[in-house]
Amino acid sequence: MALAALVPGALIGWLAYETVGGGGGHAGAASSPSARASASASSGADGKAAAPLDGKVVVIDPGHNPDNFRHPAEINRKVDIGSNRKECDTTGTATDDGYAEASFTLDVAHRLRTLLEGQGATVRLTHDDKGPAWGPCVTERAAIGNRAHADAAISIHADGAPVGDRGFHVILPGAVHAGAADTRPIVAPSRDLGKRVAASFLRVTGEPPSNYIGHGTALDTRTDLGGLNLSTVPKVFIECGNMRDTKDAALLTSGTWRQKAAQGISEGIVSFLRES
Repeated sequence: MALAALVPGALIGWLAYETVGGGGGHAGAASSPSARASASASSGADGKAAAPLDGKVVVIDPGHNPDNFRHPAEINRKVDIGSNRKECDTTGTATDDGYAEASFTLDVAHRLRTLLEGQGATVRLTHDDKGPAWGPCVTERAAIGNRAHADAAISIHADGAPVGDRGFHVILPGAVHAGAADTRPIVAPSRDLGKRVAASFLRVTGEPPSNYIGHGTALDTRTDLGGLNLSTVPKVFIECGNMRDTKDAALLTSGTWRQKAAQGISEGIVSFLRES
């Protein structure tokens, strides 16, 4: 089946709008190399060429941690996420061949960091392969973005749904005002960020929108995730595919495809930040 047939009208409309330049900054990301070069060559106050994301801060949150399984007591501890209490973190999922979600998320995060830094952004990861030994807790993952005053934050994941469920989706924060959580100021900008990431991820990777979450829109709103509930900066999650499905697993385990995934996410973030 043609890919377009898998995409609902709402996402097609957004993608078409972005492609023809209606999305402003995103049009720059999708324009010709010469146009991009011209845009990036604008001079800063010091006379040097200014990169498109100079002065912007992006926090990348690689989901889970490869060593979480070694620390069950720590990651199973309940933490307050405002709307309720949840585990500090989880181990994540894996493909049938044992490729761990935590390894996938770190790999994509490293690729994404390189791309964004190449655009001039200051990039921080919530954790890296040199530590911490577990976690951090979802509360701390949100706090890292908040302390950095990030202009955008994204949490990278892959799903563990049943075989036959496939595709990607972007999770947006719903309105939560309880305890330490108040997402109301970030709901609208996060939705804009999520739409742009979804459109560019679809275009660059060819991965279809999820056929089991989001009703084909590639978007899902949730109020039960601490990483979103406790964020005070625009933030979304992306589930890049289903590790338990053979078709998606073949993509997720490919370094070539993971580079496309990072590129798709990067273009969405660049589009968002050039408009903000």
